[in-house]
Amino acid sequence: MSSSGRRKWPWRLVVFPLVAAGLLVAGLRAYRTTRKGPDVPTAPVRSGDFRVIVRCRGELKANRSVALHAPTESTDLQIVWLAPPNVDIREGAPVIRFDPSRMQQDLKEKQAALTQAQAALDQAAAQSRITADQDKMDLSQAGYDAEKARLEASKQAVVSAMQGQQSAIDLGVAMEKVRVQQASTGLHSKSDEAKLASLKRLRDQAQFEVDVIKERLAQIELKSPFRGVISYQMNYSQGWQNATPYKVGDRVFPGVEVAEIPDLSSLEMEAKLEETDRGQVNVGDEVLVHVDAFPEKTFPARLESVSPLTEQSFTEWPPVRSFRAYAKLDPVDPRLRPGMQSGADFVRQTIRNATSIPSKALFTLHTKPVVYVKKESRFEAREVQVIARNPDEVAITGVTKGMEVALTDLGMDQGKVQP
Repeated sequence: MSSSGRRKWPWRLVVFPLVAAGLLVAGLRAYRTTRKGPDVPTAPVRSGDFRVIVRCRGELKANRSVALHAPTESTDLQIVWLAPPNVDIREGAPVIRFDPSRMQQDLKEKQAALTQAQAALDQAAAQSRITADQDKMDLSQAGYDAEKARLEASKQAVVSAMQGQQSAIDLGVAMEKVRVQQASTGLHSKSDEAKLASLKRLRDQAQFEVDVIKERLAQIELKSPFRGVISYQMNYSQGWQNATPYKVGDRVFPGVEVAEIPDLSSLEMEAKLEETDRGQVNVGDEVLVHVDAFPEKTFPARLESVSPLTEQSFTEWPPVRSFRAYAKLDPVDPRLRPGMQSGADFVRQTIRNATSIPSKALFTLHTKPVVYVKKESRFEAREVQVIARNPDEVAITGVTKGMEVALTDLGMDQGKVQP
């Protein structure tokens, strides 16, 4: 290698590292400029009422509901019509209708038996009246004959002895016929009474059977006792693995619960309250319910009750214990339905005219709480004081409404902390 080439290598060894260092510094400056620029997510400082809350999860449940059961006195029940499930239904509207053909056939047969029993009773009553009239006539005739014989017997003083004795015998025979006819009349009367009573019992039994079938026919259609939402129960007749909600065509055992109608006006929020949060809430506290199906709306409620004992859950390890808290919705939105997953914010305290920022905008720098306030094209760290915390927001002092704060940690190299 020539001497001139050997002289160039030391310069290259010096220049190349300097150029690389310059490029690295320029890249870092560009990176920092980008971090300081509009790409850093920010949020405005808010001023207003700040609610200190305890957050829970749960679901909506109806405090009152009515179960619809299949008729207990009916057999061979088959569903022929159902109201659509999970729809709002008014009070008195039909919900379930069973096949009435078998009962209607039974009703025709029982009505025919009732007609026959009534006809037999009417015939027996008419025959009883005829017999009573005939007995009355016979008794009157016997009485007439007895009076006639008594008149003949009274002539003993003016007729011969033989004729007088004959008249006395005729009087005795006539009187005996009167007693026999009286006994026969009484027998016929008692016999007719017993027969009529028996036929009346048969008629009443037939009438009772007709009334029973009519009552069952009235129960063949189940109606809603109040406004609510229909929820059909599972049909386990084909086994647990093949269970499905009741549908048209299913056969139902007598007395089985077929559907349930919760009262929408009694909707409440049932939440799991952690043991550590139990002492922070009280009955009557304001509750803000957030239904997952309607994230855009907050539903007001009041804490109505808390279970006196905890419940242990094994869904996670170690097992956790929680209380059941019930918040009454007021008013109840007609769009809400039982079973909707929801969140509940139990309001512990409301701080008026508080300054707050998102929780993600609060950081720690040199063991002190700070926020990164945007000033023109850069950010500066500013120390703040925390008044209260929520899962989403923090109430602080040290900043004013309208300031923009960073939502990402910009690190310790973003300037001096401003007290």
